[in-house]
Amino acid sequence: MSEKELQQLSINTIRFLAVDAVQKANSGHPGMPMACAPIAYRLYSKYMKHNPTNPKWLNRDRFILSAGHGSMLLYSILHLCGYKISLDDLKQFRQWKSITPGHPEFGLTEGIETTTGPLGQGFSNAIGMAIAQEYLGSLFNKPDIKILDHFIYGICSDGDLMEGISHESASLAGHLKLGKLIFFYDDNGITIDGKTSLAFSEDIKKRFEAYGWQTLNIDDVNDLSKIDKTVDQAQKVTDKPTLIITKTHIGFGSPNKQDTSSAHGSPLGEDEVKLTKKNLGWDENKYFYIPDEVADHFNKMKGDFSDYENEWTKLFDSYKKKYPEDADKFRKIFNNDFGDEWKKTLPTFTNYSEKVATRSASGKAINELAKYLPTLIGGSADLEPSNNTYIKDSVNFSAENRSGKNFHFGIREHAMGGVLNGMALYGGIIPYGGTFMVFSDYMRPSIRLASLSGVRPIYVFTHDSVGLGEDGPTHQPIEHLASLRAIPKVVVIRPADANETVQAWKCAIEHKGSPVALALTRQKIPVFDRTKFSSAENLSKGAYILTESEDEPEVIIMASGSEVSLAVEAFKVLESEGIKTRVVSFPSWELFEAQSDEYKASVLLKSVKARVSIEAGVSQGWEKYLGDFGEAISIDKFGASAPYEIIFKEYGFTSEAIVMKAKDAIKKVRADKIV
Repeated sequence: MSEKELQQLSINTIRFLAVDAVQKANSGHPGMPMACAPIAYRLYSKYMKHNPTNPKWLNRDRFILSAGHGSMLLYSILHLCGYKISLDDLKQFRQWKSITPGHPEFGLTEGIETTTGPLGQGFSNAIGMAIAQEYLGSLFNKPDIKILDHFIYGICSDGDLMEGISHESASLAGHLKLGKLIFFYDDNGITIDGKTSLAFSEDIKKRFEAYGWQTLNIDDVNDLSKIDKTVDQAQKVTDKPTLIITKTHIGFGSPNKQDTSSAHGSPLGEDEVKLTKKNLGWDENKYFYIPDEVADHFNKMKGDFSDYENEWTKLFDSYKKKYPEDADKFRKIFNNDFGDEWKKTLPTFTNYSEKVATRSASGKAINELAKYLPTLIGGSADLEPSNNTYIKDSVNFSAENRSGKNFHFGIREHAMGGVLNGMALYGGIIPYGGTFMVFSDYMRPSIRLASLSGVRPIYVFTHDSVGLGEDGPTHQPIEHLASLRAIPKVVVIRPADANETVQAWKCAIEHKGSPVALALTRQKIPVFDRTKFSSAENLSKGAYILTESEDEPEVIIMASGSEVSLAVEAFKVLESEGIKTRVVSFPSWELFEAQSDEYKASVLLKSVKARVSIEAGVSQGWEKYLGDFGEAISIDKFGASAPYEIIFKEYGFTSEAIVMKAKDAIKKVRADKIV
């Protein structure tokens, strides 16, 4: 068999593993893998430096299937290369407890670099990875030894490039001149509804050139020499990302479904599968078939795969000898080992007569943390003066300076969310991004995927309530705390004062496995005298007793954020009237729910049924802690444009209103006992 015949046999093997898996599952997207099999084959067999026996090797080339609906393309090539995806796993495509789900999931399957499916997300993640490589390279690469020096490849679809996130992130990538990024655009002209021309007619080449990308073309993806030529050309341009516009035929080889939308999201059907196999010279009666020649072909590659890492290991050994301190730091940051020094230098606020906005306290915490955490990097979506996200002893990350810790994401919250995920997925980086809390809506798909992927970007959401004042209802988050809390695993922290904010950052740095969202005030709020109130370190428990009467309370007042100071004012009034009260600072439901039942019961005494919650957002969710007799002080309508003091008064956020609600709750409990 000639080399060309063997290559074609390998490509068709990828195609029919995908076709058979989709058909067996009676669910999936066969058309894209059939079209793009030559790209996957060429990248994994010739261009990509990767090692299936160690999928996490640090200097590997990354591959991002942004068009995640074509997941069987990725599972098939990973299986052939020797990753831990068996033929049985391919046969279990889309089935219960399989490692081959409908869309690729990071952390579930070896060789999967990010969770994709929602279109445009993988594209944006890849850009975050490219940024992470550039930043870490600026820290650790030396003129004579580059220990991080690889490419990030990907495939994106028409759908990826229609989604708004791709516009934002592509613009950022071009501006930053991320030359290690190479994407193939699967230009097949077909979407679920029919031809892309129904809704999509822009000139992609001109669009990406306007962004500052290099654009190349392949008119026949089945010609491997054309793939080779374009990849070689792409790799040579180091000051621009590259988009390779690749003309493909969705459902390639299918006599009746090639170039039709019916090949996109549905199995070909048993009859069409046989016709397609016959058309491409495949045995129509064999399923999940891997010819011996193809198996041998990929087995022979395994030595090359191992050699890639072995060569890098030798390089790193030389690096360790010549730059031992940097090598030790490099190892530690990728193991999330940041030592304990950073914990000892966290700022404390002891001027109890001043008021401090928690966004300002957050900015001070960031700047102290950055002195000890070299890979704490991030920025804002054009709101840095408001978000207080700037690291003062560093510079801006830019095309000219890759060592800057400060990122200007521009007015691109969609992209910022996806890019932060890519940075976190790359490893070694502690990424954060800031915007007004109301604009977390723009980031929600990325936040959800970060949680699903088990990675930990940190979100600095300032202007967290109607307390932002005059900007009015368009900028005042009402439902956003509840919305963020609704996403599984996301840890939402709304600190009550400056010292709780510092502790919130400590928790965020130490947390693993899901995103952390900090909800911070625009307005200045009191700093609690921690010689009189409980330690702010209790924030790590999610909720804690801030202050209380000497005797068992009749009422428990719970609050988060800026409203905790109002709860304390009400506490003083209730105490003066002989009503025994407990005030609970409740910065994080998620952290509280992670505590033991004994601890939770000690804070929210079951015997105390009179309860009041205070939070300048929707009441949704508080009923769990209020019980049958509790009273919620909340905002279940939109805000208003006015100074925040007036809004708080008009919306019932005063100590007087809290006292009245506390008494109402006590009355209800007493009345129930009489009955």
